[in-house]
Amino acid sequence: MKLRHLILLTGALCTLSPAVAQPSPARQEPCPGTCRITPQTMLCYETPLAPLADYLREYINVPKASDSMSADEAIVLSLDPALGSEAYSLHIRPHRIEIAGGDYGGAFNGVQALFRLLPPEVYAGQLKLPAEIACTKAEDAPRFPYRGMMLDVARTWIDAAGIKRYINLLSHHGINKLHLHLSDDEGWRIEIKSHPELTEIGGFRGGDSPVRPVYGKWDEKYGGYYTQQQMGEIIRYAAVRNVEIIPEIDLPGHSRNIASVHPEIRCNYPPDTVSTNGYDYRSAWCVAREANYALLSDILGEVCALFPSEYIHVGGDEVDMTQWKSCPDCRALMQRRGMTDPHQLEDLFMERMAAILAANGKRPGVWNEAVRTGSLAHDCRVYGWESVKACLDATAKGYQTVVMPGQYFYFDMRQTPHEDGHDWAAIFDARKTYGFDFAAQGFSAGQMRHVVGLEGTFFSEAYVSHEPEKPDYLDYMCFPRICALSRIAWSGNDEGWEAYYKELVSAHYDRMAAMGIRFRLFPPKVNYREGAFTATADDGSEIYYLVGDSPEEHRYTRPVKTDKPHLYRFFTRYKSGRSPLVADKSYYRTITPAVTITTSMGESKQFPCTNASGYKGLSRTRRACRQQDWVLYMFEQPVKCREMYLQTGNRQLPKTIITTGYAEVSYDGTTFERAGDLEKGSITLKPERPVQAVRIVSTCDDNGTPYVTIQPPQVKPVL
Repeated sequence: MKLRHLILLTGALCTLSPAVAQPSPARQEPCPGTCRITPQTMLCYETPLAPLADYLREYINVPKASDSMSADEAIVLSLDPALGSEAYSLHIRPHRIEIAGGDYGGAFNGVQALFRLLPPEVYAGQLKLPAEIACTKAEDAPRFPYRGMMLDVARTWIDAAGIKRYINLLSHHGINKLHLHLSDDEGWRIEIKSHPELTEIGGFRGGDSPVRPVYGKWDEKYGGYYTQQQMGEIIRYAAVRNVEIIPEIDLPGHSRNIASVHPEIRCNYPPDTVSTNGYDYRSAWCVAREANYALLSDILGEVCALFPSEYIHVGGDEVDMTQWKSCPDCRALMQRRGMTDPHQLEDLFMERMAAILAANGKRPGVWNEAVRTGSLAHDCRVYGWESVKACLDATAKGYQTVVMPGQYFYFDMRQTPHEDGHDWAAIFDARKTYGFDFAAQGFSAGQMRHVVGLEGTFFSEAYVSHEPEKPDYLDYMCFPRICALSRIAWSGNDEGWEAYYKELVSAHYDRMAAMGIRFRLFPPKVNYREGAFTATADDGSEIYYLVGDSPEEHRYTRPVKTDKPHLYRFFTRYKSGRSPLVADKSYYRTITPAVTITTSMGESKQFPCTNASGYKGLSRTRRACRQQDWVLYMFEQPVKCREMYLQTGNRQLPKTIITTGYAEVSYDGTTFERAGDLEKGSITLKPERPVQAVRIVSTCDDNGTPYVTIQPPQVKPVL
């Protein structure tokens, strides 16, 4: 969000304080007097801005009077093309508020600027009239025309109401592009009328669906999809809020879902399904099969007709090219065309996609791997996700590029080492996002001419195991990182983090709370010294702590004395915001007792059991689990501990797990007794006496993948 103005609010009276270090071309100057918005204030607007007038009235309940542009006691919406695309001017006079936009988007941005000068209750539609606002003049325009967020609805289903809520939040923050990831290995989310089976079957996984679950909700048929009518409503809803919907059909990889519905699209060789208990895990379209392009022409033709966006994203990332190498038809195609590298097959495939889109009046958006060879036509738009280097490469080749390297802009990454989320790109919070600097990253002036903007990303693999019926996890991971993204995409970061953070805390926390965002607070500072905890929070939030396993929350008001610091965890709350838990280092301390790990599922040569038993990294089995399969942890000596955590699956999300099962504990290495059921493939034991061995036993038939991952034991000592 363009959080330029530090607002001090007292009741309904708003006064504007000096703005922090505004970069050019923004201009703002205070004017004498105040303006009073009352129930009698008229809302006047030019005809093209009628949808915006209706939108504004959802937040400020004043009557419309479109034929009285010169009225006093009015809020006036108008167009002034001289301002430029998405630029606005806001002039608040004693009896009149004038908002002019260079286009519809500019007028919308001007309305958002007005909202930021009002009490936070405006975002909840609860602004009490009359309301007074300091007179001022402001003009502004965005730094980049593309200020985007990508939302993955394929892995975790988000219904139309949830999407509209997200669009609302983005629009309040100056984000003007919503890139919807509509297909992937786990879901197909957009109705294709010529092929209804894609959603009727592929819109769901688990149960009687041929698509197996891999991330969560293993014991139910889970999913959903948008009808074209629903998506049309979403597109129109977004347009009123100056948000363009950019659809993505991820090709030619990430297509296990559609391949489960249409197995014939895969390459022409028999797959090895022994490791997956009969599930064809292949995920790529066969490049050599001509009938595939007819199916894709049907699909993309309907997508092009439905979405007004000039660009349709067609993927191009993470293709498992070993499938093409194993395919006699793909090998023959390479030979006929004189190809020596399977990447050339991807080039050919993407050229075919570009041709289909061109025939429908559209251009392709692609992930950066698709332009690695530089062969794809330069009318495509590249989304640089892998790294800053990938963005530099794409811009150096002259491609129009959306800059979104994962280590800064993938908001599914965890924000501290002990929080939920991925960590493959980086562990970072809003401060790192805010600090992204093009010059420091090596972008030349020439390359900057090919940067169309910035985009944040939320891939939703971990969301499905975090109560996806609620927006809490999504909000927590995205905000305030989206705030930082939108700030630098709109105006840059010249004012520096400290000034921005002060503004975020003093003004925007209240706004986000009024919007209903379950945002993340920065963690409190906690110190244990001389037998007592002290905790501080620099954002005005209230501090609480937990003791042991009890869910009871205790308000922190003074230092907490204890000789058992490992039992305490601290966090803060401010309205709808909450911080992560923070603990003393003793809480996280682990030991590494000698252990041998064996399994009935065999071990991977690349990831043998010694990886986990040696506490060096993950291990993998040779196949997925079946009922009564087991993993045995045999300790060299009985282990005395306060807690033992045994995990199957990835550290950051429950995938490649034993989906249902239980753990047995042995205190003598021979006799086992049941100790509890697995939860998300894992179990936490709190043994009261030394443990010689633990056995995890599967009660499921598979996990939707070709193997089970085994993590090193996490053993916490008695303190």
